[in-house]
Formats: sequence, C-alpha cells, structure tokens
Amino acid sequence: MIDKSILKIAMKQSAIDASCRASDFTRSDNVIVESKSSPRARKYLQLPFICNLISYGTNIVASIDMQYKDIVEKYINKYSVAQCFETPSMQVINEAFKKHNMQVCFMAEYFLPDINEIPDLHCNYELRILRQKDFTTLYVPQWANALCEKRKNLDVLGIGAYHNHNLIGLAACSADCETMWQIGVDVIPEMRRQGIASALTSRLAIEILNHGKVPFYCCAWSNIKSVRNAIKSGFRPAWVEMTIKSDGFVNELNNI
Repeated sequence: MIDKSILKIAMKQSAIDASCRASDFTRSDNVIVESKSSPRARKYLQLPFICNLISYGTNIVASIDMQYKDIVEKYINKYSVAQCFETPSMQVINEAFKKHNMQVCFMAEYFLPDINEIPDLHCNYELRILRQKDFTTLYVPQWANALCEKRKNLDVLGIGAYHNHNLIGLAACSADCETMWQIGVDVIPEMRRQGIASALTSRLAIEILNHGKVPFYCCAWSNIKSVRNAIKSGFRPAWVEMTIKSDGFVNELNNI
C-alpha cells in the first residue's frame, strides 16, 4: 500500500501540473479545468495542455484547452474511468480530435513506492552511487532511459552497476519538480535477466527517499518488463494519464 503522505505529495504535484486542486483527484465526479502553465510543474511537460486526462482511480480530471470542452466532457461522462483509458472507447476521443488535426499520443502509468515494501535487493555486481559530475560521458543512446541529454541539469543522482570496472547498468533520477524525482533505468542487453535493474531501481529509490524526495516511476502499460521491474523494486500503480497532441508532434515521434 502506498503511504498516504507520499500519495498526497503526488496529488499535490499533479494538481500543479493540471491547474486544479489536489482534492479534485479524490472526488467521485469528473472534473474539467483549464490548463495553464506553471513554473512548478514537472519540467518535461509542455504546458498548457490541449487535453490531458488524469486518474488516481476514483474519477478523471481533464486539464484542457477550453475550446475542446464539449469533446472532452461528452467523452469522460459517457464512459467509465477505466474505459476512458483503453480501447475501444479511446477511439471515440481520438476520432473527435482528428477533426482538429490532433490525436491521442501518450498513455502512461505512474508508480509510487510502498515504503514498507522497498526491498534491499542485491545483484552479483558492484553498485556505486553516482552524482551529476559522473554522468558527463554517459549521454549516449545506451543510457537514454536513465539519463536525458536535453535536461542534463536535472539528472541529479544515480546508481551504477559495474563488472570489471565497466558500467553494465544504470538507474538515474531527474529532479523533475521540487518534491518528486523520476527514475529511469537501463541495463546492457547481454547482462539482462540477472536482477540488475531491480537492484538498481530499489537502491536508487531508497537514496531518493533519504534525500527527502519522493521517487516515481513511469512506463507504458504494455511495457511488461518495466512494470515487473517497478513492482519487484517496491513500487505500486498510483495514477494514469492520457495526453492529446498535434498530428505533427505524433508524426515526428513516429518518423513519418
């Protein structure tokens, strides 16, 4: 079970990101608010949103450009919370936004730590704590899930796994907002399936908590390997998001 204080911190941050109140995520009815920019929002978000649907399980908070209110309101009030984040219902909102040259882009599940269940996992390799200065030469595709070259200044802490002094796995976190640091992890292909990723993730989660921050973990619901790693490392599902983007943005991601 996720500690209430950790969940409260996450909801407060989601409220900043969505331009709503934290209490909106615990209501039984759906909420629509106008999306606005905020200097305290997660750094990687592009605000204001066209449409971003957020749910902690009880309802949906829709942070939107209000010119699309009719589309969103009709959608979230027609289908259940779970249906709004899955096909075939998702095709309905996708088709509606296609008329405006937009479409569903990101669908993500977010995990928070169960502080009573974070295991002290070990692997057969040396683990080292890494700081920002240690990341200088690591901004290469091999470590692209753990580090972000576009936001180097936010990569603040990491755990590296070493074999014969060579880095074989890396979990690192970005200080995406004041209270929460996001974990990403990579292990080189030939060293996978040895428990390295979960050892790195759990150890980094503990270090983040020791720094007085809340670690969080994000992946697509279909990324089974990543979901398994999150759960093995002591994380539990906390909230989901679905984001509408322009056709041009989606096409660029798809190299179309």
